[in-house]
Amino acid sequence: MMIPRPLLLFLAFCGGGALFGMPLVLAALALGGNPSGPTAAHSGSPAPSASQGVSTDEIVGELTFRAFDLGFEPANVEVEQPGRYAVTFVNDGEILHNITFADGTVIEAEAGESAEGEVTVPAEGIGYVCSIPGHADGGMSGSIAVAGGYTEVPHSGASQEPGANASIEPDPEAPEYTLHDPAAPPRASGRVHDLELSITEREMTVAAGIVQTVWTFGDTVPGPVLRVKVGDTVRVTLRNPDTNKLPHSIDFHASLVAWNDEMRSINPGEELVYVFEAKYAGVFMYHCGTTPALHHIASGMFGMIIVEPEGGLAPVDHEFALVQSEWYLGEQAGFVSLAKASAAAPAPEYVVWNAVANQYAEHPIEVPVGETVRVFVLNAGPSIDSSFHVVGTVFDEVIREGVQLRRSNPDRWGSQAVDLSPAQGAIVEMHFDEDGLYPIVTHAFNFVGRGALGLFQAGDGGPAPSGGH
Repeated sequence: MMIPRPLLLFLAFCGGGALFGMPLVLAALALGGNPSGPTAAHSGSPAPSASQGVSTDEIVGELTFRAFDLGFEPANVEVEQPGRYAVTFVNDGEILHNITFADGTVIEAEAGESAEGEVTVPAEGIGYVCSIPGHADGGMSGSIAVAGGYTEVPHSGASQEPGANASIEPDPEAPEYTLHDPAAPPRASGRVHDLELSITEREMTVAAGIVQTVWTFGDTVPGPVLRVKVGDTVRVTLRNPDTNKLPHSIDFHASLVAWNDEMRSINPGEELVYVFEAKYAGVFMYHCGTTPALHHIASGMFGMIIVEPEGGLAPVDHEFALVQSEWYLGEQAGFVSLAKASAAAPAPEYVVWNAVANQYAEHPIEVPVGETVRVFVLNAGPSIDSSFHVVGTVFDEVIREGVQLRRSNPDRWGSQAVDLSPAQGAIVEMHFDEDGLYPIVTHAFNFVGRGALGLFQAGDGGPAPSGGH
């Protein structure tokens, strides 16, 4: 079966490390790769046993490796003898890759380019990965074995994701989290909106005592809420500063543009301009789509764009924006775990509103009794469904993915919860009849205890709570 390269790249872009369940080596075959490995030019001397020493005085052969998104071609190699090899590394992918050997040797190439280096292969063989975060766990790993040597070759330590199976303990010395303002911004004025988004890679406290290395749009997780109306033109200048380490991109679900144009990845030190006309109303997601997209979204690269109808939304008393997302923890202050995020049955340590566990339980969102509250809700995922519910009230106006429940409906239909799969959004409206506390939850209650809990405080908060819901 020959799979077109653009389709394979698209599947990788969507976060998969395999092609419809096929191992990556089969995906390489689908691209026309050579399953037998690179050609090694040998010196002609007999193959030594595993116990013989390795001479590094001369080049004993040549190896060629090709990288694609996300894999090596070939994934495994056998050579006739240990020794020093000349290595050609060709990057056929759409983003930056490297080949990192277990001895620390790194050869790196930009997309569409090649690089050369050398590696010494010991008698027991050597493993290699792409050491860019997430790439090894997405499938970019392999090994060089020596004929007559060991049958199992250890990969580079970079292929074993630190903390993938570790229990993360809160650090009492960790910085306090930064409270994310839940207020929705007003709609931007005018018809053309020029925005600048700079990408940052930094540490962030995501729960009390828990720090992760995150990747952000505009230095916040979620990224800034953008708000326009149908017919407006949005022009975003995306910058990836040269202080960053990774390529990144952006995908606005509110746009109608080709994936391989504005959504392309840019390396550190580059920028792109993403232009689109907002033609449809709704609450839409934007996110990084750089391979593996799953890792970039799970690491914080997502946000909300609100597109109002051309005539605008009816005025209300208060507006808020809440984004549900998940944290799959790596080591303390380390990278988010792609291995955990890739599990078929997702089990995040935290499911959160606006990226920080329990922040609105500890800092309730205050509103007056009886006034109209509108909430823009987005489920950024990347993998868990949301059942958005506010305990103690009923949504009397709902717009979910373009389907409307109107307050004025003659039979007084209401909504108790709004179901949102990853990348779906809604607008809900409600009011609170009494002083008191009104919990904000996903009604998938196994996640409420993992951070998906907030509070609306109506009036003075009323009496102390005496029971559960």
